Amino acid sequence: MTDLSSLFADEVVTNAYTRFVSVPGLDGQIALVTLDNGFDHTKPNSFGPAGLTAFGAALDEAFAANPAAVAITGKPFIFAAGADLKGVPAVTEHAQGVELGTLGHDVFRKLRESSIPTFAFVNGLALGGGLEVGLHAHYRTVADNVPALGLPETMLGLVPGWGGTQLLPNIIGPEHAVTLILENPLNNGRTIRAAQAKKLGYADEVFGSADFLEQSLAWATKVINGEITPARPEIDRGAGWDAAIARAKALVDGKTRGFAPAALRAIELLELARGTDISDSASLDKGFAAEDEALADLLLTDELRAGLYSFDLVNKRAKRPAGAPDKSLARKITGVGIVGAGLMASQLALLFVRQLKVPVILTDIDQERIDKGVGYVHTEIDTLQGKGRLSPDAANRLKALVSGSLDKAAFSTTDFVIEAVFENMDVKKNVFAELEQHVSPETILATNTSSLSITEMAADLQHPERVVGFHFFNPVAVLPLLEVIKGVETDDATLATAFATAKSLKKSAVLCGDKPGFVFNRLVTRTLGEVMTAVDEGTPFEVADNAVGALGMPMSPFTLLALVGPAIALHTGETLQAAYPDRFVSSPGLEALVAANKPGVWSYEGGKQVVDPEVSALWPQGDTPSTADEVLDRTRRAFAEEIRIMLDEGVVAAAEDIDLCLILGGGFAFWNGGITPYLDRTGASDAVNGQRFLAPGVASVS
Repeated sequence: MTDLSSLFADEVVTNAYTRFVSVPGLDGQIALVTLDNGFDHTKPNSFGPAGLTAFGAALDEAFAANPAAVAITGKPFIFAAGADLKGVPAVTEHAQGVELGTLGHDVFRKLRESSIPTFAFVNGLALGGGLEVGLHAHYRTVADNVPALGLPETMLGLVPGWGGTQLLPNIIGPEHAVTLILENPLNNGRTIRAAQAKKLGYADEVFGSADFLEQSLAWATKVINGEITPARPEIDRGAGWDAAIARAKALVDGKTRGFAPAALRAIELLELARGTDISDSASLDKGFAAEDEALADLLLTDELRAGLYSFDLVNKRAKRPAGAPDKSLARKITGVGIVGAGLMASQLALLFVRQLKVPVILTDIDQERIDKGVGYVHTEIDTLQGKGRLSPDAANRLKALVSGSLDKAAFSTTDFVIEAVFENMDVKKNVFAELEQHVSPETILATNTSSLSITEMAADLQHPERVVGFHFFNPVAVLPLLEVIKGVETDDATLATAFATAKSLKKSAVLCGDKPGFVFNRLVTRTLGEVMTAVDEGTPFEVADNAVGALGMPMSPFTLLALVGPAIALHTGETLQAAYPDRFVSSPGLEALVAANKPGVWSYEGGKQVVDPEVSALWPQGDTPSTADEVLDRTRRAFAEEIRIMLDEGVVAAAEDIDLCLILGGGFAFWNGGITPYLDRTGASDAVNGQRFLAPGVASVS
């Protein structure tokens, strides 16, 4: 056997402390086991080998006392966040992975196989292995303020490997299990809260956080005394299970196109769970052994290592942006101006007022547009109130902060003004020139441009040092990326204020150099260009569009084109063509599409996606088609070339920032690590640039 603790030498051990609690009305005591790693809520409990061993010992101590029941809870605000994954890079043998899986199963199943009633009092965040602890318990309560419950493993490149795939569908049903094991994690790691946990069947009861432990103990007493029998659903192992598996396969195919090994393995395990009897140890042995094998296999995949790299980018690097000035230089924002009142500007207004809670003023060329923009914000606030996410008083306060004005003199009270007008340099320069007549010299002038030069935009101003790029991604409320662009004259106080404001807006900011298209749009435009060029040359639309699924883009290129809008894509492409004519070329097909005012390539007949016959007729094509493999190869090589040039130009500090932009700005796959780990492992980096982007082992097995 392997000494697993040597692989997890840096483990922050989560200890388990047992105390015995007397509860009124109960004959005997409840053994309460508390999980606690000794740190506050900013460092969640997790399970490495030492933590699992400690938990197992605490359970043995609890059961040995023959209490009336055994209950598990966590430290304040945290139940458990799952496996400690820091030791994963040290796992190099299949047997080590099996042993890690077996250890977790052996400890957790003590709860399920006990003749003494067991309870999980989920008082805080519970993810992965933390949620699985609750599944092994006979009964579960959840505090109403728990911020997140879920099984994120398939997003990272693993499966719920300590009972989740076998227990969950047999406790809450296969349909709900597909939601938690596949649908939510593959939708950017979505989690659930207490009310949904009750609705889905994970939580038997939800109690208020103020006296959660007391209420949970009192409820447990009633269960032990037979006064309450929690309902358990009838599990449909026939057509219902068939339907759940069919949904799982369709979901995984749509989200991953078969390129995420963990998601495919999860489906296999869910199908196996149909025959698992969770009240029978021998049946569980078979299911848990399958989980052990899956865990061991996946621990040795590049996709898992890339997923963990992605996780670190999103949870660590995004919180400490490379190149950001000292935050002490940031100025306080007490008022915001927004030039424009269209959809993008209105979304920005809603975001600023909700997060900053300061006055927000919109302006536009006529009162009708202003009224529409302000009305949009008010309607969205009313919707949030209707959903219970805002109280009536809070909603009224926010609405009172949003106003409009035809006169930009209204911006004299603002500290931060962002323009969201037409993507034209002359228009934006005129907007800023006019703004300078009405705002103080310290007021930040931000631009939401997606591709234009910040330096040129600021060149004729009296104070070019306070101009900064502040590029949001649409939809603003959903996508977390914010590209912060430094012009030649942009000073540190302006940059620091931009980063501080991004943090207040709950966005992840990446510092970008002032080069056309910045990061995300430059790379996506290059990729779209390669696909469209292949079609221009004669490749069938379907072949070109479906060829690049391995890149991990959340949607196919022509689906993305329709979402962005062909006219916007053409305009961005023209900006990049002017700057880099050797690599960004015009597509006659895209130009024809825009000229005909077509919204995209596809039309839908009877629910089936087909090429719009009008598009097929107007799009000029040559007679040198490419195969799908050739299209994929050319897009990989284009990515590798463009990223290397961007790094040499200093557009971002490192390849990690490229990956962060693609993950946060467009939902590129965790299992590819964004893009550079994928380019490294497929050999594209070496083939094009003669070197990898990342050192071996950073986001790969070797």
